[in-house]
Amino acid sequence: MSQTTVKKSDLVLAFALCAKAYLIALCIAILVGYATGEHHPILIAFVADVAATLVIYAFARYFKNASFYDAYWSLAPIAIAIFFLLAAACDACYERQVAVIALVSIWGLRLTYNWARGWRGLGHEDWRYAAMRAKHRRRFWLVELIGIEMMPTLVVFLGCLSLYPAIAFGKNWCGDLEAFMGRPYTGANPWGILDCAAATITAAAILIETIADEQLRRFAKTAQPGQIMDKGLWKYSRHPNYLGEVAFWWGLYLFALAAKPSYWWMVVGPIIITALFLFVSVPMMDRRNLERRPGYAERMKKVSAIIPWSPKKS
Repeated sequence: MSQTTVKKSDLVLAFALCAKAYLIALCIAILVGYATGEHHPILIAFVADVAATLVIYAFARYFKNASFYDAYWSLAPIAIAIFFLLAAACDACYERQVAVIALVSIWGLRLTYNWARGWRGLGHEDWRYAAMRAKHRRRFWLVELIGIEMMPTLVVFLGCLSLYPAIAFGKNWCGDLEAFMGRPYTGANPWGILDCAAATITAAAILIETIADEQLRRFAKTAQPGQIMDKGLWKYSRHPNYLGEVAFWWGLYLFALAAKPSYWWMVVGPIIITALFLFVSVPMMDRRNLERRPGYAERMKKVSAIIPWSPKKS
């Protein structure tokens, strides 16, 4: 069913319900975060994140559409970034705060818009979720809770850990993990060369993902059944949009290193996100293309999965 066959009123209702779900999720997250008390900001953000995910899960179960969760991946980091900003020291690095908040907001809002213009309402569910629903049937409620919602929430939250030192640290603030563990607090570094590199990589990642998505969207409007996208960025990478997504999280990590090198261990976030795309998303999309597009097996031999590279000759 194409988007043109969906009644406009039905589509408006679907987005209204989706907006209602996310508004309620935000309110519950705020209440749960407030009830958590005087705990570390990372813990408060995590508990609130899980609570909001459960609200979206409830809506997805009620309307039998797991795609209610699709926008969560891109909206949650904006909320987490704003929370860390509210919890930040008064003498935090203003330049870094502005850069990180702006980049995360641009990334999140663009990705959400890209999802919204492709969603066709309550009767449309992502093909991956539909396949899981058909496969697991009575156990799908558990697969949806753990695999479709909680696991991505945890992965994104690990990626968002980089936002904490990048946004919240100040020169004289003692509300970080060092103070919690009884170690002397050294404060955040001022804006420097590493911040410039982080801003460049993060902005470039957003641009790459945007260009790749737009190229794919234009191709999908005129593509014949079985045709393979091999123009623009897609000529040099089978999944250039994934490259932009992965690079975005590494860019945020560089902001964290610039602010506080001792928080190097937050690299766990971008590592796990990279592994998710390399070992889950890429193989899943490749299998789908192998089933639907003759000649895709040959393309897999010639074109790199993510990193752009000159295609191999036959």
